[in-house]
Amino acid sequence: MRSLLHLSMYFRLALIGLHLLWGATQVGICFPFLASAVRDRLKRYWSRQLLALLGISLEAEHAALDRIGRGLVVANHVSFVDIFAINAALPSGFVAKDDVATWPLIGWLARRNGTVFITRGKRRSAQRTQQEISASLSIGRRLTIFPEGTTSAGDRVLPFHGALFQAAIDAGAPIHALAIEYLDHFGNVSAAAAYIDDVSLLDCLRQILGSQGLRVRLRLAASFAPPHADRRHVAHAAHQAVAGTLRQRPVASPSLQPVRNAAAISP
Repeated sequence: MRSLLHLSMYFRLALIGLHLLWGATQVGICFPFLASAVRDRLKRYWSRQLLALLGISLEAEHAALDRIGRGLVVANHVSFVDIFAINAALPSGFVAKDDVATWPLIGWLARRNGTVFITRGKRRSAQRTQQEISASLSIGRRLTIFPEGTTSAGDRVLPFHGALFQAAIDAGAPIHALAIEYLDHFGNVSAAAAYIDDVSLLDCLRQILGSQGLRVRLRLAASFAPPHADRRHVAHAAHQAVAGTLRQRPVASPSLQPVRNAAAISP
């Protein structure tokens, strides 16, 4: 029985590898000649297929998410799967740590899909990244960031760093706070997809494939229209909105005086 389970997992891993190759082929050959709307439809379809191969069902508030046009999407971060779950519901460009660029196939796909990479701990790189994000938002693009700066097990929402929020403020772009959670077949929060600590990418894939009835749920926590308050306050407001949507106690952020922002809109 155990050998059959191992064979089944290896077969599914092979299918996932083939799907990544198929995605790379589409991006390399087709994307340069396609309109952005067509590319978005392909990204959505491909990402949904990947989730299916991983055995993850998608639960998304499509009515709310479909209203999101341009702007900066900010979300809590649990897994590398977050990127594909968001693309399955809301095709987007991403801002990611530079080590993602070195991942086999996934890194290549990310680079060719408009991902902006940031090098942690280097002020000049952070400034350059902020300028790239602001320029993209200014021309009407949609970009997603994970402002916690790391992943969690999904049981808490870490404080949101405010630095990259400045790009949306400079561009006069709306900010949309997105809540992500992974649930087991009982509806409880699951850590099966969590890509944390010393867990390798392969180990994370095995955890996901070994789970049953795993689903990822995406909900729009709040949208903030410009003009925004300063970046620390808007980051704090987005953090509180996501934690509240997930019904989790947020990890303490530095205390801030409340700022009245009439442009904040809850879905």
